[in-house]
Amino acid sequence: MANDWRVTITLSDPSHAGRLATALNDHEVEEDAHRRLGGRVAVSAEEHRLFLYAGTENAAREAEKVLTEVLARHGLKAGGTVIERWHPEEEEWQSPAVAMPQTDAERETEHERLEQEETQQSLKTGHALWEVRVELPSHHEAVELGRRLQSEGRSVIRRWTLLVLGANDEDDARALAQEITKEAPADAKVTTAEQGPLLAFVTIGPFGVWS
Repeated sequence: MANDWRVTITLSDPSHAGRLATALNDHEVEEDAHRRLGGRVAVSAEEHRLFLYAGTENAAREAEKVLTEVLARHGLKAGGTVIERWHPEEEEWQSPAVAMPQTDAERETEHERLEQEETQQSLKTGHALWEVRVELPSHHEAVELGRRLQSEGRSVIRRWTLLVLGANDEDDARALAQEITKEAPADAKVTTAEQGPLLAFVTIGPFGVWS
């Protein structure tokens, strides 16, 4: 079951997050609370925050109630809880009040909006948000393909057997990967990734020159 819902609680003391996570997983939680949570909730701790992941809104809200009870039992202080839902298009946690696209047309509109935002951010910051990575079997093949791509007007960063090319958004990265796959050796590995550490460029109008 997908854990599309998350309850986040911020604790005043970082050590309390681990203590609370242990309490939720151990028998310190009363039998009724275990029954109410069942196998529907996953727990993780990170510094002074605790996260409970659930598959439904009802399960998340039940987890929030159990969490409040355990806090009170252990005398732990927190700054309140936040319930969020994973937004698959935005690819981030958002308030349940944010509407989800329901139809194919709405999902396509949302996707196009995100692609435009990524492109605008790439051009504004001077850093590619997406990249295409091409892993070649040998240094010689990397040099050869890199030179061929550069002769076609593409900006390429080469790191021994790895070639990296920037893209402003996810769709551009996928399209570029498909084109490179046609030119690369059959045993080359072509992948797309978000915001790699190797890339930076100076924008010139709507395009960029990689440095």
